[in-house]
Amino acid sequence: MALGCELCEQDGGILLLQTPQWRVIRAVDADHPAFYRVIWNDHVSEWTDLSTADRAVMMGVVEAVEGALRAHLQPTKVNLASLGNVVPHLHWHVIARFDWDARWPAPVWAARQREMVDAEQRLVMPLAQLDQEVIRALQSGTRGN
Repeated sequence: MALGCELCEQDGGILLLQTPQWRVIRAVDADHPAFYRVIWNDHVSEWTDLSTADRAVMMGVVEAVEGALRAHLQPTKVNLASLGNVVPHLHWHVIARFDWDARWPAPVWAARQREMVDAEQRLVMPLAQLDQEVIRALQSGTRGN
């Protein structure tokens, strides 16, 4: 745990599932409601700080989240990113993108291309149900790692 690290001190969003190694949260983002983060629990900042085995575990979690989003939302694209410039704590963004979203086709961090007030309602299922599908995918796809 690092003092002053937002991801060491709090969940980082709506906690869906946590193991001793990692946790998955859903970020609260009105423009991109299906925005998830896979967070490594130990405070490490770079991908190569993890062992080969731990990198495989983390990618398995990212894969399970992406798979659930693709299976249940049929997004136009799923964005995967691990930047860590603002929060130097290893985490992956897994974001379902749609050609109707506020920033499409630009990155989620770019300026809005259009106003979008009903993004969550445009999803093919309620977020609570999607969260349960993500949890199911994690439980079956990561074998509890």
